[in-house]
Amino acid sequence: MSYFTKILFLIVGIFTLGISSVQGAEIIQDKVDMVEAKVISIDKVEKDIIQFSNLPHETQTITVEVTSGINKGKKVVIQNDYIMLSVGEKFFANHIVRADDGHEIYTVAEPNRSSALMVITVLFILVIFLFGGIQGVRGLVSLIGSLGLIVYVLIPGILHGYSPILVSLVVSSIIIIVGSFITHGFNKTTLSAVIGMITTVLITGILASVAVHTARLTGQASEEAVYLSWNTQGAINLAGLLLSGMLIGLLGVLYDAAIAQSVAVEELLRANPSMDKTTLYKRAIRIGREHIGALVDTLAIAYVGASLPLLLLFSTGSGESLKFTLNRELFATEIIRTLVGSIGLIIAVPITTFITVLILTKAKVLPHTHSGHSHS
Repeated sequence: MSYFTKILFLIVGIFTLGISSVQGAEIIQDKVDMVEAKVISIDKVEKDIIQFSNLPHETQTITVEVTSGINKGKKVVIQNDYIMLSVGEKFFANHIVRADDGHEIYTVAEPNRSSALMVITVLFILVIFLFGGIQGVRGLVSLIGSLGLIVYVLIPGILHGYSPILVSLVVSSIIIIVGSFITHGFNKTTLSAVIGMITTVLITGILASVAVHTARLTGQASEEAVYLSWNTQGAINLAGLLLSGMLIGLLGVLYDAAIAQSVAVEELLRANPSMDKTTLYKRAIRIGREHIGALVDTLAIAYVGASLPLLLLFSTGSGESLKFTLNRELFATEIIRTLVGSIGLIIAVPITTFITVLILTKAKVLPHTHSGHSHS
């Protein structure tokens, strides 16, 4: 055996032994939990410039008291470079116990926003009671029910491996039915709006599915989607989740369009009970067209507002063409989301109008007018 061959066998043996030892080693992860804490004192503040940039950066050395968990009452020193805190401010901290030596480390996770959230929530409820009356209270109950369905039905259903698009269609339909009847009562006008909304959601779901497939959207464009895929070991269909988000995001403005259109038909028919179906439909559509313009603009601006940081990021001199930028999945997703949602809103008007005309003109007695019906 030549010297070169011996060296080669030695290298292969060492490499194989190394691989075997790595495969046989058990990976022990650090223990991480979240605790609440309060700043007792700010011991030191340092200002510098972030390397390779001209951005100023501050770092704090703070003494804090842990106010929850097994170490409640314990005082620790934290190096904080996330968000500057003040004395007496409460925040959430990561409590890390290192697996190798049991050393405990505390880091700033998030400021405590509970007070701000509570104040805005109470203000929201007060405004509903003061200016919305009983109809506003019904709307609040409907909102709570809708959020409950999303938290306790939609999210667990998707996490348990059910089709996101199928779960979304079912939950959307339930939200439409329950929310509409709670807010506007059981009558033929509300029933017409409900049928119109469910029909629109089904059509929009099919259109969204075709659009996502045709545009080859993976649903993995956002950082959150990537983390979700890792946490669930790829068990969730992210493209289906993207479709789900499109449908749920459409519900709010769709609800407004459908209810307003059904009420418009009711009021026109109440003003002239002898009006024929064709004339009634044409006049109601005339009202609906004015509503469409405002709603589509609202939907598009809302999506642009949510994507504003992304737009600014790609407008700061990336050097790529507009065509390539719009082709990125991040932008293509938002464009398709906006367009599919807008198409859903537009077709909701003729669909709901047609259904309402058919139902109300066949009714011997018109439904009673409810003060909460919106004349948008």
